[in-house]
Amino acid sequence: MKYDFHSHSTFSDGTLTPTQLLQRAADQGVDVLALTDHDNIDGLAEARVVANDNGVLLINGVEISVHWGKHLLHIVGLGIDPDNTDLIECLTQAQSARSDRAQRMAKDLERHGIEGAYEGAREYCLQGNMSRTHFARFLLDKGYAKDMKQVFKRYLVNGKPGYVSCEWATLENAVARIKAAGGVAVVAHPARYKLTMSKMKSMLADFVDCGGEGIEVIGSGHNDNDIRITSALATEYGLLSSVGSDFHDPQNGRRELGRVAPLPEQCTPIWRHDALERIHSR
Repeated sequence: MKYDFHSHSTFSDGTLTPTQLLQRAADQGVDVLALTDHDNIDGLAEARVVANDNGVLLINGVEISVHWGKHLLHIVGLGIDPDNTDLIECLTQAQSARSDRAQRMAKDLERHGIEGAYEGAREYCLQGNMSRTHFARFLLDKGYAKDMKQVFKRYLVNGKPGYVSCEWATLENAVARIKAAGGVAVVAHPARYKLTMSKMKSMLADFVDCGGEGIEVIGSGHNDNDIRITSALATEYGLLSSVGSDFHDPQNGRRELGRVAPLPEQCTPIWRHDALERIHSR
């Protein structure tokens, strides 16, 4: 079985519609796919309609932006009920924050001589709220950088023009909403946060205390050393191990659907969780 528990569509900052995403997943031999758009579950209905036709088992998912102290983290929810009112309330608040942030980002870029950023980013945002990625695509298209890595470094990270902080849900609140919706909370791509080991362990302890159950051992940008460290942390904190390509765009071959390394032998796969096994057995 080929699993991929982290992917994005046009309902956040992906470039494929849910229909196109499921078709591509099938082409890549993915058996089980989670659609985990940023703070948005509106694409799940479309994905559900086409999943069976493409021979792919769809896992209802979401990726929630959260604050842990001064750090921004992403928590994936797997196997969620998209009709759960607690979860919908959390996501509605996040979408409102994203909308407000986009307006402020455009104004900040305008103050630094970049006109039309809001309208330009909107052209890349087909559905859902605008993200930093939509602004990055606009800036890249206008020649302000040579690639996505450079455009983020120059304009969209803390301390640069175009970066605007945002009030996200707390870690505890996000995990609680995922659990209220019957889902499994997973720390997404932990190596990307650049936390010291002591901070990483402190975060994971808090995550477990509030009901978190999984961690992406195979995640976006994880190298062999990251996988070794993260799998050890999964064992230490009793967390299930997830795998995800963090797919956004067919043009980015490093994040292709289903292109994930195998889990180390000592890891307990996330798909062994009761909530996900029940979906898998239907």
